[in-house]
Amino acid sequence: MQHRTRRAGRTGRPPRLAREAILSAAQRILDEEGAENLSMRRLAKEMSSTPMALYHYVRDKDELLLLLLEEHAAKFPRPELPAEPRARLLAAAQVLHDILVDCPWIVEVLASDDLFAVSAMWIVESILDAAIESGMTPEDAVYAYRVIWYYTAGELTVRFNRERRLAHLDRPPHRDQITGLDPGEFPLITSLGPRWNELTVRDTHRRGLEAVVEGLLAQAT
Repeated sequence: MQHRTRRAGRTGRPPRLAREAILSAAQRILDEEGAENLSMRRLAKEMSSTPMALYHYVRDKDELLLLLLEEHAAKFPRPELPAEPRARLLAAAQVLHDILVDCPWIVEVLASDDLFAVSAMWIVESILDAAIESGMTPEDAVYAYRVIWYYTAGELTVRFNRERRLAHLDRPPHRDQITGLDPGEFPLITSLGPRWNELTVRDTHRRGLEAVVEGLLAQAT
């Protein structure tokens, strides 16, 4: 009697998972491929499992992202902010930037204006409190927070996209061709041409943030 040869590979149910392992795998995908490429199917493939197995631990992609947002926010201890309102407003806005500066996927997720980490809402509360103490109405304080958020998210998005694109270019960037513009039509740009790249890639976030805050406070007086 011939014995049947057992098929190689895993059969039956997928191995049991742990939420920590799921979050770790999702974090790898976010870091390497971005939020747009994270899905339950993609995550299941990363873990050699099935989407249905993952649903025993997280309801959907949104819950997964919320867990990761909370995990990231928890890594940053809440600093003691200055007592003076303007300084406190600047400090809280700077913390917002510093939490996001190394995580492109978080900016991408938060830019949807839907998901947020409860653990990081103290930053928003601090900005609102400082703005109101500076003389703004609650409505204007919300406006100030939104302006600061748009500035922060926009600055980081441009930086992240520039770095990602330059890392994959197999040719000189088109921006290098700025030196070839017609000086008669663009005299100021061409005069700065040799320094254009240097000037436009500088980290000017803090300077811009101070200008934004000063403008917002000037409107409140």
